[in-house]
Amino acid sequence: MSVQRYPLAGVTVVSLEQAVAAPYATRQLADLGARVIKVERPGGGDFARRYDTTVHGHSSYFVWLNRSKESLTLDLKDPRGHEILHDLLDGADVFVQNLAPGAAARLGLDAATVTGRRPNLIPCTISGYGTTGPWSDRKAYDLLVQCQTGLVSLTGTPEGTARTGISVADIAAGMYAYSGVLTALYTRATTGEAHPVEVSLFEALAEWMGQPAYYTRHSGAQPPRLGTQHATIAPYGTYTAADGRDVLFSIQNEREWVALCAEFLRRPELVDDPRFATGSDRVAHREELNAVVTERVGRSGSDEILKDLEGIGIACAGVNDVAAFLDHPVLAARGRWSEVEVPGATVEALLPPADLAGLPVRMDPVPAVGEHTEAILTELGRTAEEVATLRADGVV
Repeated sequence: MSVQRYPLAGVTVVSLEQAVAAPYATRQLADLGARVIKVERPGGGDFARRYDTTVHGHSSYFVWLNRSKESLTLDLKDPRGHEILHDLLDGADVFVQNLAPGAAARLGLDAATVTGRRPNLIPCTISGYGTTGPWSDRKAYDLLVQCQTGLVSLTGTPEGTARTGISVADIAAGMYAYSGVLTALYTRATTGEAHPVEVSLFEALAEWMGQPAYYTRHSGAQPPRLGTQHATIAPYGTYTAADGRDVLFSIQNEREWVALCAEFLRRPELVDDPRFATGSDRVAHREELNAVVTERVGRSGSDEILKDLEGIGIACAGVNDVAAFLDHPVLAARGRWSEVEVPGATVEALLPPADLAGLPVRMDPVPAVGEHTEAILTELGRTAEEVATLRADGVV
C-alpha cells in the first residue's frame, strides 16, 4: 500500500517533546502519515521511556504515545546540536514543543523566533498555564491541573476525592494541540498563512469543566461527589445484583422512566408519585428512589437484569475491569486491534478511533532512543566522519 495514500503524507513535524501531551498530539499526526521527528536527549531520551517497564521492558506510556516516529538525539545546549535542529526546522511544516517554562525562549525556539526566518512554519506550543499571564512560569503536570481546574473536587465519593484514573489533562491538551495543528495546516493550504498554535493543559481541561462550571455559577453550589451516581440525573449509576456484580444504567428521558417503573421495577404507580414526577424531582429524592432500585436489582442476577433492561430499551452494562475491556467483543468483532513493533518485540495496539473510509492507518514501530539519528544527519548533509565526531562528543 503506497505511503502517499496517507492523508498527511509529505507533512514533516519536528517535536521537542516529553511526557504525554505533546507526544499524544504528534502520534496522532503520525497515525495520519506525517513524518514525525522526535528530538530526544542523548542517553536517556524522553523521560516517559522510564515511567515503567511493563511492555517487554518498555514503558506503557511510551509505547502508547510514540509509534510511527523517528528518534533523533541532540544536545541542544551544544551549538552543533542547535544548528542541526535549525536545519531540521528549515525543512519542516510543524514544530511542536512542550519544554519547561521559559526553556524554549532561552534556546531561541519560541514561536516568534523560529518563525522569524520561516514564515511557513507552524509552531505549536504546549504549556501548563499558557505562555503569558501570572502562572506562565509555573511547571504543571496532570494531577496538579486536575486539582487546579476543580476536577478532583468532583471525582470520588462523599467521603473523599479521587484522581481521575487516566492522564485526562494531558490527553485534553494533546487532543486540542492535534486539532489545532490540523486547522493550521488547512488554513495554510487554503490561505497561504501559517498561524502559531498554543495550548495549555489548564485551559484544555478548563473547557472540559464546562458543565460543572455553568452548574456552579448559576446554582450557587457545585455538583456533589457521588461516586458512579450523577449529580443531575436519577436513577443513574451502579447497583449491586444478587450475584454480587455491579450493573450500570441510567434514565435519560420520561419514556425510559415510565418503562422502568412499569416493566422493570413493577411499580407503575411511581410514575405519578410527586416525589419522582420530573427529572429534578427524582434528583431531589435520590435516596428514596435508589432504595427502590437497589431492592429490585438485589433480587436478580446481573445477567438477568441486563437482559431485562435491554429488553425495554434502557442503556445498561456490567462494570468491566481493564482485563475485561481488553477482551471486549466489540473490539474483536470490529477488528480494532492491530500490531505495533517495539524494540525487541511486537505488541497489540488499538487502531485510532477515527476511521477514514478508503484510507490506510499507519501503525509503524516505536523507536529506540536515537534510532534514526545517523540516517537523519546523513539526510541533512553530515558526513560519516562528522556524525562519528558528534557521537563521540555526546552531541547526539
